[in-house]
Amino acid sequence: MQQIFNFVIRNKTFLLFLLLFSIALALTIQSHSYHRSKFINSANFLTGGVYGTMNSVDQYFDLKTKNDILAEENQRLREQLLNTNTTIDSTFIDSTYAKEKYRVTVANVYKNSYSSTNNYLTLNKGENDSIKRDFGVITSNGIIGIIDNTSKKYSTALSILNVKSKINAKIKSTNHIGSLTWNGKSPIYVQLEDVSQFAPVKVGDTIQTGGESSIFPKGIGIGIITSFKSDISGDTYTIQVKLFNDMTNIGTVYILENIDRTEISLLEESNNE
Repeated sequence: MQQIFNFVIRNKTFLLFLLLFSIALALTIQSHSYHRSKFINSANFLTGGVYGTMNSVDQYFDLKTKNDILAEENQRLREQLLNTNTTIDSTFIDSTYAKEKYRVTVANVYKNSYSSTNNYLTLNKGENDSIKRDFGVITSNGIIGIIDNTSKKYSTALSILNVKSKINAKIKSTNHIGSLTWNGKSPIYVQLEDVSQFAPVKVGDTIQTGGESSIFPKGIGIGIITSFKSDISGDTYTIQVKLFNDMTNIGTVYILENIDRTEISLLEESNNE
């Protein structure tokens, strides 16, 4: 307290000046409308800038929450889309889906490998979330892989960038079917093999899931044809496909559960006996 008194005594002249200056400024603003409006505008500018900065900071730290909300909304919309019988014209889905119903679960990628020949993704959803082996994994751009293993809280997905991966796919414009594989080279390209030589293949055509398995519905986007060549036998093509997804940068994914899959599998197994 004594230090405060000493400070006031030492600077009494300056403090008196500040007091008188403040009183004079306040009287001037009060008595002149022009000065009053200028002061209010300046104050609004300063406070607006401060509040704008604070709001930007709040929005930045709130991005994760908003992203989670958007992912949940996308989950609901994607379930509606997958379970509709309406034809939808888009790059991602053309959809005259089979009658199977799909349940969608949102998951985040904890780990994503893409530089080896056997690549996997680790997801933060597992058996506690009813995730099982052979569920499909996609993003808004197209397919990612297939669930290969699960624990209570996590699961791993066999990436389409895995030399063991083999997925039924088709050419969108002609419906010719092939087998989607990966040659272990570039994370940008996969290969569609065993496509009939009678197929009118064109560079720029879209490749989608074929719908001849219970993992993915028909019409999920994969990529675009960049080149093709005849195989040694001369009966089929091998097609180079540039992926819609950037497989080196995967964050949020959607896990697809075909609700009728068990019934379909049992029926197919009984036919093979």
